[in-house]
Amino acid sequence: MVVGIGIITFRLHDCHSLKGKRKIIKAIIIRLQNKFNASVAEIGFNDIYQRSLIGFSMVGNNRKVVNSKIDKIFNMADELGLAEIIDTEMEIININSS
Repeated sequence: MVVGIGIITFRLHDCHSLKGKRKIIKAIIIRLQNKFNASVAEIGFNDIYQRSLIGFSMVGNNRKVVNSKIDKIFNMADELGLAEIIDTEMEIININSS
């Protein structure tokens, strides 16, 4: 089993309230979940309206496929143009089952 984990840090330039931030981040999360069938959630900077931290995870049986999907998630999040990506992180973990 292969587990892929990713974190995206966003800067929201034209956002001046938490309500506006929630609208943008919710749109990003929903699009990523629907396109890639990944678990996606806001995991940080909850009270800062011009920053957001989104985490996601997925499970598969092929390391290359999981790595490719993580890269595609990063690319799609950038292509949406709803917020500027200022940092990304990823980790892929192999778990051997008996």
